[in-house]
Amino acid sequence: MPAFLSFRDGMARLASAVHIITTDGPAGRYGFTATAVCSVSDAPPTLLVCVNTAASSLNALLANGSLCVNTLASDQQLVARAFGNGQPMADRFATGEWTMEAGDLPRLADALVRFECSIRSVAEQGTHQVLFCAVNTIAPGAPGDGCLVYFDRRYHGLPPSG
Repeated sequence: MPAFLSFRDGMARLASAVHIITTDGPAGRYGFTATAVCSVSDAPPTLLVCVNTAASSLNALLANGSLCVNTLASDQQLVARAFGNGQPMADRFATGEWTMEAGDLPRLADALVRFECSIRSVAEQGTHQVLFCAVNTIAPGAPGDGCLVYFDRRYHGLPPSG
């Protein structure tokens, strides 16, 4: 194995939780699969979400000003694939069970946890926009479900702890 790996090869060796980022509002309903999500602060509760500047969802996220981070359970690979393969938004939201009241954020009914957020600031870094999001609501999912992670360019289900 070469001593130097490309950045992408190195990142493939970093396991990350899998999330579906959703938004709805005047700019429309959008969603995509993301692994670049992490906590920034717990006082006030803040997450960051990294979005490629070429992503079809970016303009809607910024215009709507809010998003929901839906963290996937170990058995939700089909949902992750549907939101990560570039198919039309209606087809994406046809996968999984969503609550989608008009003007409200789309929520995955059986997500491990959902963070409903307001976008507070944005920073550009290379090919991505980094969204700093104030957490308004946290809704836990069913206890005991394992987590879906992305590692080595594939999805893997982690069993529940304990």
